[in-house]
Amino acid sequence: MVAIGILFQAMPSLVQGMVVTLQVLLYSSILAFIFSFLAGFGRLSRWRPLRWATGAVVEFFRGTSLLVQLYWLYFALPVLTGINLPSGLVGILAFTLNYGSYGSEVVRSAILAIPRGQHEAGIALNMTPAQRMRSIILPQAFRIMLPSFGNLLIEMLKGTALLSLIFIPEMTNNIIQMRNTVGHTPQLLGLLLIGYFVIGYLLTKILRWVENRFRTGRAAV
Repeated sequence: MVAIGILFQAMPSLVQGMVVTLQVLLYSSILAFIFSFLAGFGRLSRWRPLRWATGAVVEFFRGTSLLVQLYWLYFALPVLTGINLPSGLVGILAFTLNYGSYGSEVVRSAILAIPRGQHEAGIALNMTPAQRMRSIILPQAFRIMLPSFGNLLIEMLKGTALLSLIFIPEMTNNIIQMRNTVGHTPQLLGLLLIGYFVIGYLLTKILRWVENRFRTGRAAV
């Protein structure tokens, strides 16, 4: 009975943290999605300096730890520059750059996976490169990207637990704070696991629905 009482006591903290987690996830996923396309197109650019510069940025953020990136933005950046970013902005920025870098490879590989004949068909129709990309290449490539983007979104959700280390009051932070106060470690951490599972399960269902919608549209064509 005591354990059940603790779980009911922890629910408000979990829900409050869940709201923060979802907010960070929403903003980060939107910005990471945009960054993915910008960096992906940059890596496909015919202008070599842009291709090299974009590749350097992407490889740096893919090749370094997200946790260290969070710490660097939160602790080291103010020391070096005097710029103190709010912890929420630090989390969103780090997630955008890290997961957006992985997403850029999804964009790049999906575009390269489109058969050369599709490009040639656009040329035969006297389309400009931008028109070919918008009307022929991207609609097909986007269907290829969807499963990988879905996986990155789930990984981003799980990565939000790291935000507790820079004092953002998301789910993990709130439950750990309560655990340090009242104990009952198995019950509280079990509740935290359930919280992440519920969000992840709902996201998975939504992503599968989106993928099925795009498959249906392709079949109809």
